[in-house]
Amino acid sequence: MLTSLLDNDFYKITMQNAVIKRFPYAHARYAFINRGEHAFPEGFGEALRVEVDRMAALRLSDEEKRYLETTCPYLDPTYLDFLAGFRYDPSEVTIEQQGSELSVVMEGPWYRTILWEVPLMALISELWYRLRGVAVSEEDEALIEQRTREKIELYRQHGLKIAEFGTRRRFSFAVHDRVVEALCHYGGEAFSGTSNVLLAMRHGVKPIGTHAHEWFMFHGARFGFKMANSLALEHWVDVYRGDLGIALTDTFTTRAFFESFDKKFAKLFDGVRHDSGDPIEFADATIAHYQRLGINPLSKTIIFSDALTPEKVERIRACCQGRIGMAFGIGTNFTNDIGVAPMNMVIKMVEARPEGQGWLPVVKLSDVPTKNTGDPEMIALAKRILSLGGKDDESPST
Repeated sequence: MLTSLLDNDFYKITMQNAVIKRFPYAHARYAFINRGEHAFPEGFGEALRVEVDRMAALRLSDEEKRYLETTCPYLDPTYLDFLAGFRYDPSEVTIEQQGSELSVVMEGPWYRTILWEVPLMALISELWYRLRGVAVSEEDEALIEQRTREKIELYRQHGLKIAEFGTRRRFSFAVHDRVVEALCHYGGEAFSGTSNVLLAMRHGVKPIGTHAHEWFMFHGARFGFKMANSLALEHWVDVYRGDLGIALTDTFTTRAFFESFDKKFAKLFDGVRHDSGDPIEFADATIAHYQRLGINPLSKTIIFSDALTPEKVERIRACCQGRIGMAFGIGTNFTNDIGVAPMNMVIKMVEARPEGQGWLPVVKLSDVPTKNTGDPEMIALAKRILSLGGKDDESPST
């Protein structure tokens, strides 16, 4: 089901490079979180095990390495040589199924285990449909291109920039490939690229991505919650020197992020990414923050990436037009819009073992409290340290 090491989201590659350079001795533990409480059919765990074991054969081809050298000059030759020699180690993944409940845990050196999350979710999603006999009909095949064309043409009419972010919960690789092909064909200047590196290479578009929550979550465990955002941003700048300049805001709530996002970082980074909470409140808060720092918001960009639909994008456009730059990363609404319910699941880092330390729980404090992840006691500690009280304190508008 997976045929390439590059069938992964770009931010996994950019983070792996940063982890190798800053935290080569760190270890990490990840876990599958079944938010939708899906009941897995008999034999699912065994089928997933087979696919995970097959991933040991994946390797970076010479053509793929040349593509990264040409397209991503900020990925230095030493990292690309490392990636050329990288092999997945299936022993890092433990899969158990008890009845209809599925447990998946990954553990090992962070620089290695960081690549598991996205392809594992893609496998779980595709197997979920396949083993339940849900297939794409000939009618669905025609609708995939039609729906994709209608969406991207609507976005193009509004002059918007759209990237495809749908690897993790796609219906299948075949559907994903067809969606990106349609976006390239009909999107024109509106389609800015895809987070999937293999499909970016295959279709000649830009790979999109910077970093994810786990980058900040690890810093919280290693350096403490007060310093997590500042040091995560500082280390990112140290590695990429101005490239890949979109900062994720909501690992410990956007309120806490903006307290660390001072004039230095606000000028160094090209913009920020919104991934939870009300997008209009976030846009207003971001614009106000730049204005307080004496920075013209129109010189910056917000990347919106939280469960976007055409209707939601239109509401955001109406709010941001003429006030701040904007672009959109759309995932499941592109790659799993064939009339079946997409899975509600995530894989998150749950513990980290920084160099010279024991295992520590990591947490994420979303702008939507129900999306908080991690040990409850550690979540409570993080809230106390960051002076985050009730629900109102977790809103970006405050």
